[in-house]
Amino acid sequence: MRESQSSKIPKEPLISAVVATYNRPYVLGELLETLAAQNYPNLEVLVVNDAGVSVEFVAEAFPELAVTVINQPVNLKHVHARNEALRRARGELILLCDDDDLLTPGHIRRMLAALEETGADFAYSDVELFDYRVEGRTRIPVSRRLFAYEFDLSEMRKFSTYVPSGTLYRRSIHDTLGEYDPDVHHYWDWDFFLRTAGSYKIVRVPVASVLYAFSPKGDNVSGNRQEGNPYLGRLCAKHGLGELPSENFFTLLDKPHMRQREAASTIIWDGEPVVSRLAEQTESV
Repeated sequence: MRESQSSKIPKEPLISAVVATYNRPYVLGELLETLAAQNYPNLEVLVVNDAGVSVEFVAEAFPELAVTVINQPVNLKHVHARNEALRRARGELILLCDDDDLLTPGHIRRMLAALEETGADFAYSDVELFDYRVEGRTRIPVSRRLFAYEFDLSEMRKFSTYVPSGTLYRRSIHDTLGEYDPDVHHYWDWDFFLRTAGSYKIVRVPVASVLYAFSPKGDNVSGNRQEGNPYLGRLCAKHGLGELPSENFFTLLDKPHMRQREAASTIIWDGEPVVSRLAEQTESV
């Protein structure tokens, strides 16, 4: 494991938020609303539109954020889109954000403090999974579930309890590991976590300060992984994981061995929806 460089993090370093999006402009607006609520003064937001509908109007609604929209001419899928944002990132630290997930107030400073206090290179938090219905241009939560598990690398090789949204880590990690791997597609995050754990210090922050949109009926990738997924085979071969189950994520969470891995966490979210200014503007028209 490489020696941490925590002493080199300046006060309020430039952070680059990496966001891939495709045909979800109003959901993206909710994410940007929560990024604006962080009140962090040195943040750039790189939004890669993966050949979807225009999102310039979304960026323009948040003048307080330094948002750069990068339009892909063809749809290359989310891992390639993230890599494109990564190439443009100027920050010393990278903040991962899925376009349909949300950050609770104070998340960025909490993660930054975790890096500074522990000397880690990579910090991730617990999350709350939420299902929702849509009213107008706003997602209304209808259920929530805590997703909090101890950081145990041997167990992480059997089943990933890492959610990438909200992760804050050193940009320099990519100088050693390279970009996110599109060949494992759905499992790019698990792959990146395992590669990082092999060379750098990781810290789990036991606060559920990320809200992860997750529905068996929705369009999120994780909930729709099907048995026999070839990408899981590629991940297993790459890391020597053996044969792993590829059944539905929700059924795996209820297995006895997963229940034993559950950990205590601090709940931040009040359960209320995030209503973006875009939704309010639409409803007033």
